[in-house]
Amino acid sequence: MSASSQPQASGAEVPVIRVIEERDGPVLILTMDQPARRNALAMPIRIALISALERAQADKAVRSVVITGSAGHFCSGGDISGMDVKDALSGRERMRLTHQLIRLMVLGSLPVVAAVEGVCVGGGLSLACACDTVVAAEDARFAAGFGKIGLMPDLGLPHTLPLRVGQGRARQIMLYHTMLSAPEAERIGIVDQVVPRGHALATALEKARFLAEQAPAPMALTKQMLGEGLDRALEQERHFQSTLFLTADFAEGRAAFLGKRKPQFKGD
Repeated sequence: MSASSQPQASGAEVPVIRVIEERDGPVLILTMDQPARRNALAMPIRIALISALERAQADKAVRSVVITGSAGHFCSGGDISGMDVKDALSGRERMRLTHQLIRLMVLGSLPVVAAVEGVCVGGGLSLACACDTVVAAEDARFAAGFGKIGLMPDLGLPHTLPLRVGQGRARQIMLYHTMLSAPEAERIGIVDQVVPRGHALATALEKARFLAEQAPAPMALTKQMLGEGLDRALEQERHFQSTLFLTADFAEGRAAFLGKRKPQFKGD
């Protein structure tokens, strides 16, 4: 087992922000671990996931991947407290780095299975939809919600969600911030299998072991074909989202979220 390390602060407890790596034979298990924020996708977690997936693709002993979260939750979305984008270039660089992760998941050679417990919202939903298979506990909850802070859905969600649920349902999910139960998410196609609470990881491992036994080249080429169009979608998303980072509405949405109040958007 290994994990991304965090710097130690003198006289103060350092919050846990890491990805735990474990092996189950040919299966690599990646656990997002930031329990204080329900595994929000802080940049250190994104970078650690990228590094782990790049190493896994270069290791012939790894044949499939499971992504999950610690402390009873999958992922609560982007770490809004860390979204302090000052200019267009930093916004574009933030998106470029994040898109490395999505490309590795969708277009990479290894099949990826999501094991979802608890919340799976915002960027967490994007991460799940970038996986090949989504296993969810019966009490898991799914939502987009990007618009609540003045941003558009990202991490490939405008591309991957319609592929799973169709354009009409994807619009309703992304525009209305609807919270979906796991059974409803399975009914419309976000989730592939619902299991009892606490059993998502075990079931995801079963599926990952099956995938690990298959011939790797056909698996990789199938993922390449199914990922057609992703690159164009991510380039558009990179331009659009980096623009939204600099709007007054995003500043208001971020301040409202951190202040635990309703945002007052003015279209600026």
